[in-house]
Amino acid sequence: MDLYLIILIAFIAGFAVKQIGLPPMLGYLFSGFVLFRFYGEQIDASLFDVLADLGITLLLFTIGLKVKIKDLVSTPVLAGAIAPMGSIIVIISGLFTLASTATAWLLFDVSIGMLALIAFSLSFSSTICIAKIFEEKGELKTRHGKVSLGILVIQDFAAVIFLVVAKGSIPEIWAIGLLLIIPGRILISEILNRAGHAELLPLAGFFLALGCYSLFEFCGVKGDLGALLVGMLISGHPKSAELYKSLMNFKDFFLIGFFLAIGFSALPTGETWLLTGLLVMMIPVKFVLFFSVLILVGLRARAAFLSSLALMNFSEFGLIVLDIATDKNWISDQWLVAMALSISVSFIITSVVFKFAHVMFVKYKPLIVFFERKQTITDICTNPPIGANVLIVGMGRVGSSSYDSLKIVLGNKVWGVDADSDRAQSHKEAGRNVALADAEDGEFWGVINLNEVKLIMLALPSMEDMKNVIIQLKMKNYTGKIAAVTQYSDDAKKLEQYGADTVFNYQKEVGQGFAQESIALLVHVDNQ
Repeated sequence: MDLYLIILIAFIAGFAVKQIGLPPMLGYLFSGFVLFRFYGEQIDASLFDVLADLGITLLLFTIGLKVKIKDLVSTPVLAGAIAPMGSIIVIISGLFTLASTATAWLLFDVSIGMLALIAFSLSFSSTICIAKIFEEKGELKTRHGKVSLGILVIQDFAAVIFLVVAKGSIPEIWAIGLLLIIPGRILISEILNRAGHAELLPLAGFFLALGCYSLFEFCGVKGDLGALLVGMLISGHPKSAELYKSLMNFKDFFLIGFFLAIGFSALPTGETWLLTGLLVMMIPVKFVLFFSVLILVGLRARAAFLSSLALMNFSEFGLIVLDIATDKNWISDQWLVAMALSISVSFIITSVVFKFAHVMFVKYKPLIVFFERKQTITDICTNPPIGANVLIVGMGRVGSSSYDSLKIVLGNKVWGVDADSDRAQSHKEAGRNVALADAEDGEFWGVINLNEVKLIMLALPSMEDMKNVIIQLKMKNYTGKIAAVTQYSDDAKKLEQYGADTVFNYQKEVGQGFAQESIALLVHVDNQ
């Protein structure tokens, strides 16, 4: 089957799903199953395996660029990774044991140890699915984003340990030399400094991600871990954000191969669909377990709720676990097919549900907050803006430049708001007043005297996030003005429909500003 036809089908499916407001990756999953159903024998799946491997490696590398090591040692992350995993193994293996004794279903004719292994495979959450969702919504650096990604990283370490034990092999003796990557960050930093801003920068990203992947594999350690760790090592580099952006499109393209490859696993039977249905029923169980643990360790109900909704899906790592089990003839290969289907369904559920996560929290807030402990980790806003007439939500490049311009006129009457603790700290060191808070959190707007705020400027990367902030402001009966900035004219129209008083097209405004500055320069020359 020609590659261009596969790409065409994937595009049509992704495009169709996008039109109904769902992530395109769900269309890629569906097209993978369709292609395998009708053209399975004509498709060389190895091509998509290569693309999938590239996509996963780049994804983990870019996640590393956004993760700080300090975020991994917090109580919510450690407890949220370890406790749910153990609970899921016990609960799900127990449910499967009951099902095997209550029915004559041959698929359950496996040992207790194998049931525990299957439950272990279900305890992991999908790094790919969750990272894509947070990335598209601009929530990687929010409280729930950091907690979720930290839990995923801990799960990846657990996956490495499992693979070492399951395959019966230990890392090579020279794997100790991998520790040299820590002082090697000096050389890596110099490479990035000298790479410039053109095509060499993303190529340097490929070199680092794939190079460390190969190096770790050579030493008998999971290569994906190498890509993740090198990303974490350079996460504080001045070019890390630029490197992240330069790799985004490459990563997204290669990940299409991953979603297509899931559909190429095998064709399901009627019995497999029944088993898939049983596995999917475990998704709410995962949500409850994650939510319970995160609440118990003191996370606020909102952060625990959003993190749990993201983490309740199944991981592609489950396929690796069951693939090893089927290769050793421990279980039927129908388990592998059922896992592939369950992962696909869990991706769909997570993507659809999380799209409305913030609205769901607002709607069911009294019920959700009921479970919150009295002593919680304070993360609403440790430094609320005082006496602010103008708030700039999102202190990236656009927000920062807007802040600097307004401060000349308004002084301390202008404040910034950002959910990224590292960015907020850097702004503090630069002398800017920036409140550390998630503007989509309705409780944040409750700690501010909105009667004093005359203008709120939204400079967030995601149109969906700006929409949610506007909704929160309307619910708080905010009567001031709302301005937003976006790159695309169609998003501008949507934001105005949601309630923004004015929306600036980023590309257009930059062009106009550049022209005005240039004309002023020309007039100055003429006057001379």
